[in-house]
Amino acid sequence: MKQTPTYNDLQQHIDELKSKGLLQVIDQPIDKDSEMHPLVRWQFVGGMAEADRKAFLFTNIVNAKGRKYDIPVLVGGLAANRSVYGVGMGCDVEEIQAKWDKAIQNPIAPVMVENPICQEVIMEGAALQGEGNGLDMLSIPISTPGFDSAPTLTATNVITKDVHTGGQNMGTYRCQLKAPDRLVVRMATRVGGAGG
Repeated sequence: MKQTPTYNDLQQHIDELKSKGLLQVIDQPIDKDSEMHPLVRWQFVGGMAEADRKAFLFTNIVNAKGRKYDIPVLVGGLAANRSVYGVGMGCDVEEIQAKWDKAIQNPIAPVMVENPICQEVIMEGAALQGEGNGLDMLSIPISTPGFDSAPTLTATNVITKDVHTGGQNMGTYRCQLKAPDRLVVRMATRVGGAGG
């Protein structure tokens, strides 16, 4: 297996998708709650061949009231098709399974970081309240218009700790925006599965 680059950030991944012709950039205003996901979903239910599907980058996000959001949204940027997935894995499509097998057989030990970059900006209390503050500053779409009752993050990295046992869990879950300072996590429990 060839040595592949490690992406330091999402922008580098987006640049790689662009360079391979796997990204559709939409610059015109798009309503995050009623237009965004139906546009992307069409390529999956509209009969488009998998090889022709692309990731979408929406750069001009609004809501039904015309409110503008500063943060672009990438949809399908990790797995719109096998080639997009390969870009994320840093390998050709034919090498994906071998790369997964190697990773599973050779887990990387966690590294404790005293001052993580992701915690340089901390918002608390009143800074989280009101329209456009806290989580409401994020351009979170309604991923299934007509079914989801609120904007929903569909692949959120959630870290939990059981208050009774101290057991920790990290997983990818749907999280629905309920208030600028609150998400509800859809965490399915099962034997041997998610704790907390």
